[in-house]
Amino acid sequence: MRMDMQTLYLVVALAPLVGAIIAGLFGRLVGRVGAHTAAIAGVAVSFIASVLVFQDVLAGNVYNGTVYTWMTVGELRFEVGFLIDSLSAMMMLVVTFVSLMVHVYTIGYMHDDPGYQRFFSYISLFTFSMLMLVMSNNFLQLFFGWEAVGLVSYLLIGFWYTKETAIYANLKAFLVNRVGDFGFILGIGLVLAYFGSLDYATVFAKAPALADETITLWPDSPWMLMTVIGILLFIGAMGKSAQFPLHVWLPDSMEGPTPISALIHAATMVTAGIFMVARMSPLYELSDVALSFIMIIGAVTALFMGLLGIVQNDIKRVVAYSTLSQLGYMTVALGASAYSVAVFHLMTHAFFKALLFLAAGSVIIALHHNQDIRYMGGLKKYMPITWITSLIGSLALIGTPFLSGFYSKESIIEAVRLSHLPTAQIAYWAVLIGVFVTAFYSFRMYFLVFHGKERFRQGHAHGNEPDAHDDHGHGHGGTPHETPWVVTGPLLALALPSLAIGYMTIEPMLFGDFFDRAIYVSDRHPVMVELNQHFHGAAEMGLHALATLPFWLAAAGVALAAVFYLRRPDIPAALAQRFAPIHRMLLNKYWFDELYSWAFAKGARVLGGSLWRRGDQAFIDGVLVNGSAHVVERVSRLTKLVQSGYIYHYAFAMLIGVVALVTWFARLN
Repeated sequence: MRMDMQTLYLVVALAPLVGAIIAGLFGRLVGRVGAHTAAIAGVAVSFIASVLVFQDVLAGNVYNGTVYTWMTVGELRFEVGFLIDSLSAMMMLVVTFVSLMVHVYTIGYMHDDPGYQRFFSYISLFTFSMLMLVMSNNFLQLFFGWEAVGLVSYLLIGFWYTKETAIYANLKAFLVNRVGDFGFILGIGLVLAYFGSLDYATVFAKAPALADETITLWPDSPWMLMTVIGILLFIGAMGKSAQFPLHVWLPDSMEGPTPISALIHAATMVTAGIFMVARMSPLYELSDVALSFIMIIGAVTALFMGLLGIVQNDIKRVVAYSTLSQLGYMTVALGASAYSVAVFHLMTHAFFKALLFLAAGSVIIALHHNQDIRYMGGLKKYMPITWITSLIGSLALIGTPFLSGFYSKESIIEAVRLSHLPTAQIAYWAVLIGVFVTAFYSFRMYFLVFHGKERFRQGHAHGNEPDAHDDHGHGHGGTPHETPWVVTGPLLALALPSLAIGYMTIEPMLFGDFFDRAIYVSDRHPVMVELNQHFHGAAEMGLHALATLPFWLAAAGVALAAVFYLRRPDIPAALAQRFAPIHRMLLNKYWFDELYSWAFAKGARVLGGSLWRRGDQAFIDGVLVNGSAHVVERVSRLTKLVQSGYIYHYAFAMLIGVVALVTWFARLN
């Protein structure tokens, strides 16, 4: 039986890889239909196998074993293996289901794109990479999956490689993630140096014994080993999960096609960092400093990235900043030692955020690839399925009682309120204010897109065709209409869990024993115990929310958005003019791009130019290469004086040498 399950684990991971190989290497041979059939079949098989694995885990079976040993160095073994427990099984289900929906959706969205087969190959490879990451039982395989999702995201963000903005965006994503990954690999190096193993189980078992171990980073400054390891590993998560200040790559990743925006931002790459910290809970529970650092970074991201969504006009970028903010919420929960709450929000967020991205793509298709929400409006009557699914996604996002996002978001706010860490009070107010901000920018987008005056014809009249990809043959002008079933079908499939998955799963995931063997929480951080004391069932939690501050903050955000963008659209323009410096700061995204461009890009060019002039030209060329040539030349000129070619000159020189030697020996004696 266990052997059959081990085969099933391999099927989960390798089925998308097979689809990627067929679509990528044999795309021309099998054609467009063959490519998408192979890719979708691979992910569908992986999803079905994940369901079976999940059922096996629910039955109480946990697997931790090696698939094969890659390399052995002394007593150190580098292995590829799987850890299948409730955490990884849940992630496998979410990744494969959302990926399957994105694959089906891609048939409609990319149907006229010349890179059709290549795109299916990339997204299947992306799914394989994420599965290898979440199923790993050691740091080596974790790092492989970590880097693989980064590489494939580079290919996908720059999929339209003839666009300069896409090439800039994928290079930016790649470089920013390298900064985070540098910290990540240093953390893994410290784990290997002090624990002598890369296997999770071995490292977690040894961790308590090293809880008081210190490490000297510079003279007379000892640091707790667990703090250093925790912060270094989290720096990797800051890159992948786009936490401040390594967040700058994620909004620009919207240059890729909409399906990959949904895949990157919902269930795969950006959630890798959240998953990793939850998996490393036995290490993080040993360092309050690392947890406080995580919490404050998450709080800053949740609030200040959400504020940027208020001024965005690109429909995909509004949703992208929403993702940044929600990742901040998850990170705050991790810092509060509410790992199960963070992972719970990861799951609910995957469904409604994928829904919002794919709904945005449906709107983009209907409006001939116009992405500016100022030139939309009134689409409710033309696109009823896209409208209702967008409304469900938006309501889930803002934490409407009884919808999935409510249960996870409300739990995060309560967990932070109950935390005893010194940064908890700041984080609590950040996530609380973030509730209002999220509701405001979410329904600003919703009202501008689906309600009010029809401005899409005006947008075409003004030549407002975005500089995204060519419009794939959809043509220009005409009345918008609902998109094909391959687009709307995934929207409906994602709307169902966005409505109900939170209500159905909050009790076992947060207050039951679902994560007992996968996540460790120290008795020193009793947040989940205290949270459990306030929980009396999903229905009562939803009813009680109607009397809480977060609910009324969300309602106020929706009401204010309705007034500003349906009743009095003159007010936002007046406020933008009245508070021009703040508006300019938000439009310029706090000038982080300019800061990094000046400090790092320009700094690197200045340093490179200096090294070129002084190092390459002056020292290497001038001293080592040309200098040695000049020395040889001068020595040769001197030797040339005594190399006359006459035998009697050489005989005379030999005679002088003999006299000198005789004189020297005579003096010695």
